[in-house]
Amino acid sequence: MKRLFSRAPLLGVVIPAWGVEDYLGDCVRSLLAQTHRRWEAVIVDDGSTDRTGELADEWARRDNRIRVVHSVNGGLGAARNLGVQHVRGDYLAFLDSDDVLPTTAYADLVGSLEASGSDFATGSVVRWEGERLVEPPWMRRLHRPLRRARIEDRPEVLGDVFAWNKVWRRSFWDRAGLSWPEGVRYEDQPTTTRAFLDGSFDVLDEVVYHWRIRDGSITQSRASSVRDLADRWETKRMALASVRAHGSAEVEEIFLDRVLAGDLWGYFLLVPGASDEWWRLLRAGVLELWGRRTLVHSGLPPVHRLAGWLVAEDRRADVVALMEWAATLDGPAPQVQDVATGAWRLSVPHTVLDESTVPPEALALRAYEV
Repeated sequence: MKRLFSRAPLLGVVIPAWGVEDYLGDCVRSLLAQTHRRWEAVIVDDGSTDRTGELADEWARRDNRIRVVHSVNGGLGAARNLGVQHVRGDYLAFLDSDDVLPTTAYADLVGSLEASGSDFATGSVVRWEGERLVEPPWMRRLHRPLRRARIEDRPEVLGDVFAWNKVWRRSFWDRAGLSWPEGVRYEDQPTTTRAFLDGSFDVLDEVVYHWRIRDGSITQSRASSVRDLADRWETKRMALASVRAHGSAEVEEIFLDRVLAGDLWGYFLLVPGASDEWWRLLRAGVLELWGRRTLVHSGLPPVHRLAGWLVAEDRRADVVALMEWAATLDGPAPQVQDVATGAWRLSVPHTVLDESTVPPEALALRAYEV
């Protein structure tokens, strides 16, 4: 006898929460508004000292699909791992408690997986910039649609490092032994990297997440912190180890140049005013992860490729001068064309940097940058 109907798949949603009394309500309301209705969620109160835990309990009393686990503070990775232990479902998702879902987010992601049979799906993201929601160009570029892909089909997708714009098939999550690193920040990248390397995936161009970058959040708390930079290097090291174990030279090259280097420009901006310890750690990480290859081959903007070369050469004063000069520019850095070769390169004032002490490849521009 044929089944007259089939139930929608169950989605388990993990919501780690700490110090979000002003944001948790919007987050949960966006979950309640999902057009995919069959879900259960666990809010992990990660030792909050404000009213977050109390508000979470109130939401659980209103909707029996929501449960709350109260825990001592262990950080985001530990809270997510704890939540995984407390949710059931055919699929698994992670939702940060200060962010918001578009109404069709989970319907889009789960629907794609039901159609494709892939191990997980990822969608695009917009973030608040003032009162506007803006899709970053790099996010739009990464999310050209693709179904049932493997990492060799689009290695640059490894730059989509976030936990929360994805839905995983729970059987894949468990079979692959996935979990989030604990005790470090930037814990998303090692786990999402492993998932992309080990599984099949769908890439959606639909926006499935509204990302709030708020003052005081981890994302905004670098401030030349030695611990922050140490955590960043550790999670990059973990991700790179997984890529190398995967064994594809092409994937490794793209990962090093386009993904692993992608956020270094933000750290180079911090060199002016940084401590000696922080500078030494920055240089050590650059040398460890890129070594002889150097960052002149990376996908960083031209000025930051040059800064990366200077960091490796331990030319701190030159990096400071370069970053301070770059901060005064209203647009792209000045360019000049070599009369003999026709090649274009950066043009840095002599008062900022003696260009004769820099190899041509550290100043060279690519065709799309001219």
